[in-house]
Order: sequence, then structure tokens, then C-alpha cells
Amino acid sequence: MTTAAFGTWRSPLSAASVASAGLRLDAVQADGDDLYWLEGGPQQGGRYALVRRAADGTIADGTPPEINVRTRVHEYGGGAYLVVAGVVYCSNFADQKVYRVADGKSEALTPAGFFFADYTFDRRRNRLICVREDHTGKGEAVNALAAISLSGGVEVLASGYDFYSTPRLSPDGSKLAWLSWRHPDMPWDATELWVADVDAAGALKNQTRVAGGDNESIYQPGWSPVGELYFCSDRRGYWELYRSGGAEDSDPTATLVVSIPGAEIGRPQWVFGASVWAFADPFTLDRKSTRLNSSH
Repeated sequence: MTTAAFGTWRSPLSAASVASAGLRLDAVQADGDDLYWLEGGPQQGGRYALVRRAADGTIADGTPPEINVRTRVHEYGGGAYLVVAGVVYCSNFADQKVYRVADGKSEALTPAGFFFADYTFDRRRNRLICVREDHTGKGEAVNALAAISLSGGVEVLASGYDFYSTPRLSPDGSKLAWLSWRHPDMPWDATELWVADVDAAGALKNQTRVAGGDNESIYQPGWSPVGELYFCSDRRGYWELYRSGGAEDSDPTATLVVSIPGAEIGRPQWVFGASVWAFADPFTLDRKSTRLNSSH
């Protein structure tokens, strides 16, 4: 037996061999009966592969080897892909273009110099709505909400704030909700929740701030299956779940729906795509309902 000072003994396990067993899983999405997620590990060399588990249990890569599903929007990334009817739309880390992947073949949809993240599908207008960062100029990148036409072209929908996130279409495609904020605030300091009508041509009309401000953080806005807007707000000190509209509380613009004393229904928004609540069925939520799943 060899005796060695503490911390100097030789191990048969190298750092590389220990790290090789590490596997990072992230960003689970459902597309019909299929499940998708991102998978990364040392063998990938920093690459994130999109993996698909079909309804029959078959597991296979959902993107070709040259695609690394990662975005650098806001530098922290997240929200790097969306799957619609078996077609993958994703950011590729090498060039930050958005690619459409179908039948194992990839096709770039956006030009160089722009980064994209946090996609939602506009079925009525055959496009993706997302956050876009413009890196073509000097200095800090310029953020905006943008629409990527699946037949070609990118159009800015809203601009003027330093940061945007969480664009979400109502179920019928008639309204868009999103978050925005400005320097020097972080999103857990002060954010604004906006809603606009989407006209037949896809432009945003009647843009209205419905919640948030200098001393309020809004997190994860989203629509119920019947078209009601929900969001998390820390206006009372903790993030709690609200429904936009109604006068059941002191604020006539929002109704408190779920409150857990001493607990947060929300989290710091470092990355895109995180969530803490979701509807489990197509019914309206009231205070006595248990049809909405939340984590805290």
C-alpha cells in the first residue's frame, strides 16, 4: 500500500473519465405524441443535439450532426428550438441562423448577423414570432420582436426597448403578449407586459401595457386554451399567478388566481423558455380549481 499526503494520492479515475459520464438534458417539448429534448455531454464537444422520442418508444436524433441547437440571445440563451408537426425550427450555434429541419435535411431561414430565440408559431400567417438581436451595427446589439416568414423574409414587429422576451400568441392568433424591459433593470427587477392585436397582415395594432412597471417583475405570460391571459407578478412581494382583467381584487386590471404564502410562483429569468405553470385541460381556471399545474 502506498501512503501519500492528503490530496496527492493518484486515482485510477481521471477528470476526463468522470466528466465523460455527465449528460445534460434540457428544454423538453411535446409535439403531438412525440417528445423532444436537448442533450449535451463531453462527447458532443459542447454541442447540443435535439433528440426525439416517438410514440412507439423509438429514440433518435432530431437534427443532423452539423446543427448545434443553441442560441446566444441575451448571451444566456434558452428557447433555442420549436417543433411543429414534426418540423424542427432551431438556432444553430455556429452562425446563429434559424434553420428548418425536416426529413433529416436543414435549410437556413435567416441571414447572418442576427440572433434569434424564444419561438412561437403563428399558424394563421405561416411564420415564427420570436426575439431577434441585431449584431450588424456597432456597439450593443439591438433587440426587437420579429416574425420569420416560412416562405422567406424577416420583419420587425416591435422595437424600442433594450430587451424583449416571451412572445406568446393567443389560441386564435388574434393577440400577441410579450415582456420588455430597459437598462439598468434585470428582468426580476422591472418588466412590462404588453398585449397587441394582430391584424390580417400580421402587424401589431393597439399595443397596450397591461401589467408591470418600474417596481414590478412579470414572469411567464401565457394564454389559457380559451384565450385568457395569465402571468406571474411580484407586485405583492412574491411572484404570484394572475389573470389579466377582472375586478375581484384591489387592482381592476388583474385577478389574483394562485397565491402560496411565503413561496414564489416564478423564478429569475436568466434564460428563455423556462416555465413554472401550465394548463392541464381546456377549462377556465378559478380560485377553487386544480386544473392548472404549477411549481414553486
